[in-house]
Amino acid sequence: MSSPVIAQLFQEIQLIPAAERAIYLQLADALQLLIKNGHLTAGQQLPGTREAAAWLSLNRITVNKAYEELQMQGWLISAIGKGTFVAAQLPTLAPSILKPAGTAHTTAGFSITQKPWLTDAPIYPNTRLHLDDGFPDPQLAPLAELYRAWRSQLTRSSSLYPKFGSYSHPSGPDYYKTALATHLNETRGLKTTPGNILSVRGTVMGIHLVCTGLINAGDVVVSGIPGWRRAEQNFLHAGATHIGIGVDEQGLIVEELEKICRNTRVRMVYVTSHHHYPTTVSLHINRRLALLQLAQEHGFIIFEDDYDYDFHYKHRPLQPLASADENGMVIYCGSFSKSFSPAFRMGYLTAPANVIEHLARVRAMMDRQGDHVLDNAMAELLHTGTIQRYLRKATAAYKERRDVFCKLLSQELSGAVEFAIPEGGMSVWTRFEKSIQPEQLAAKALARGLYMSDGKAHQYPGICPNAVRLGFASSTPQQLEESVLLLKKLL
Repeated sequence: MSSPVIAQLFQEIQLIPAAERAIYLQLADALQLLIKNGHLTAGQQLPGTREAAAWLSLNRITVNKAYEELQMQGWLISAIGKGTFVAAQLPTLAPSILKPAGTAHTTAGFSITQKPWLTDAPIYPNTRLHLDDGFPDPQLAPLAELYRAWRSQLTRSSSLYPKFGSYSHPSGPDYYKTALATHLNETRGLKTTPGNILSVRGTVMGIHLVCTGLINAGDVVVSGIPGWRRAEQNFLHAGATHIGIGVDEQGLIVEELEKICRNTRVRMVYVTSHHHYPTTVSLHINRRLALLQLAQEHGFIIFEDDYDYDFHYKHRPLQPLASADENGMVIYCGSFSKSFSPAFRMGYLTAPANVIEHLARVRAMMDRQGDHVLDNAMAELLHTGTIQRYLRKATAAYKERRDVFCKLLSQELSGAVEFAIPEGGMSVWTRFEKSIQPEQLAAKALARGLYMSDGKAHQYPGICPNAVRLGFASSTPQQLEESVLLLKKLL
């Protein structure tokens, strides 16, 4: 017969039959809490399963399963012919007032060093109308074809072990890298082989890998401002010194970079050459050649973020800096997420083979390998020409939407906004008249079901362009008209 104290402890246990968690697991949780709380001490004998079941109005089998669960976890031990005991090797826990079982911690018991560049990733409201940062329209994307290709990867092989039974190379599967190398060589004039490609989960991961693997504390990284905050935050997180230089209608002002190089050792220059983020201007050919020349002379890395190369409307786009790189100075980064759908994290780096080998080792420390099933499914779409056909169709649709949107801005918001019609990309860099505050306008628009940027991401000390990126690609012409008319009403 167990002591009255033990009997009371068991009789006070609250079990909830309607809860999703099994009764025996609820009982195991409650007994574990009694041990942690010091009410059941190391070496103490527990009542037999028959006796405990009677106190708890349970089946004896349920109690036995709870005891077995705690024995597997090491909280209890069982001795044949003697009974079940709290494990003797447990530390003595001083009685304390604990939170109820199942309550999640909101504050850690250890310190966290807050760093000003670690900000929350933006979460875009799910509104009916949206003039976003320049996202593609997933309704145009070949999602059905991607699904079939992905499913085929799971069922087509006679032996699943080579695909799914073990780890593969962290740089990505050969089938994907071969298909991607061919695609990049044909569409961008690159000179790549599978050994020059590293599959990553989007542009941010590519930037982070380069900063982690090639940037040391104190290194100088230069980029144009206003620029992309997420890239700049990665520079700071790596311990680098970030220097911002100007951007005009011809892109990054390379003359300013040249002045910096005379007195400062620059480790890397980050550039969005095709369409500068956020202003959408293209880097002029003279500046491209000057930038490559400076990289060769001073030995710095050029990180070329080509986030929306696939969409150009006026003429054939200038080829990437990487296509003219004869000295192995450029790390080129692209992303299917920007041209396909943000939900699919598919990006890539191209660089000299020894750089890819190094970054693959760095990648394996944080992500052993990417999603090879998704990579190979994308390779199948490249191989069959599905992606190429999609890009042609999407480019035509986005050009139409750009034209509709710019016409609406000119007709309905004349005097309130200024902009240049972008030659490519999926957004319009829109400057508001000085009396209009984008932050207030964005708040009013959101209350009416329209999302747009508030412009704060593009503000720097001494630089306040009073402008935002208004994305047009993810909206139909009808939605664009409704959005602009709503802005007109709010203004």
